[in-house]
Amino acid sequence: MEADVVVIGAGPAGLAATLGLARQQRTVALLDSNRPRHAATLRSHGFLTRDGISPLELRTLGRDEVLRYPTVAYERTLVTQIAAIDGGFAVQAEQAGSRAESETRASAVLIATGLSETLPLSQHVRPWYGTSLHSCMDCDGYDKRGQALALIGETDDLVERAMVIRRHTDDLAVFTNGAADAVGAAGEARLAEHGVALVRTPIAAIEGDRDGMQAVVLEDGERSVRTGGFVRPWWHAQLGFAEPLGLETDEDGLVVVDRAQRSSVAGVYAAGDITPGFRQLAVAAGAGTIAASVINRDLIARGL
Repeated sequence: MEADVVVIGAGPAGLAATLGLARQQRTVALLDSNRPRHAATLRSHGFLTRDGISPLELRTLGRDEVLRYPTVAYERTLVTQIAAIDGGFAVQAEQAGSRAESETRASAVLIATGLSETLPLSQHVRPWYGTSLHSCMDCDGYDKRGQALALIGETDDLVERAMVIRRHTDDLAVFTNGAADAVGAAGEARLAEHGVALVRTPIAAIEGDRDGMQAVVLEDGERSVRTGGFVRPWWHAQLGFAEPLGLETDEDGLVVVDRAQRSSVAGVYAAGDITPGFRQLAVAAGAGTIAASVINRDLIARGL
């Protein structure tokens, strides 16, 4: 298959970019593995006119919209490699289920694959993730207002996150699960100043029933009543397929882009969570829209 642009990832960034490119009459191959990070999330917030929509429905609506354009082709597939060729790129992919291989050639590539994540205490957190526990404070903090909340994590940014959550409740406890370096002395003092409890004891279980989470149980037997809260996952950029390109990445493995979403490799662009910045639907969609405009102009400049 040949196209003007290959868009890898059909989340908000990839879909917005595909829409913009289609409206410039560009041929687009939209490749997506259908493995979104937010699969467990029931409601998404902060997207104008779609506040409270399920992520699955948002993706479905977006995909249906872009496929109304005759220049857009969609494949559910896993990209395995991008190689630079004369005048563009060859994108190798493996079809979901059949493992059949395909190749798409294009003049430009947009990487919008998002991130994968690892949850702290996954065996305890996973049953409540997306319902009682969430990862996005900006997205879900409002709906947890006034509750007894937990913040569970083992990273050094917990204090900053606690201050954001503190806007929504007077009853917040930060659980570090025994991670010694998660909160230092200065951070502990700041939490105390704002009435936030700091619990360093490892977590043994999270209790609840069909109505939701009820308590965090510690290894020493103490039980902290918590009806919801937030977790701080570790996020991972999965860019093995792009290694042959030699893209510049930051210390977190995210693709470094300029304000126009251009990467360090000419003809390759990136948008959404795979780039540094805020991880929100509207931000990702905006970056995808910018990328579409820039890609179209860059192709014109190349005489394409």
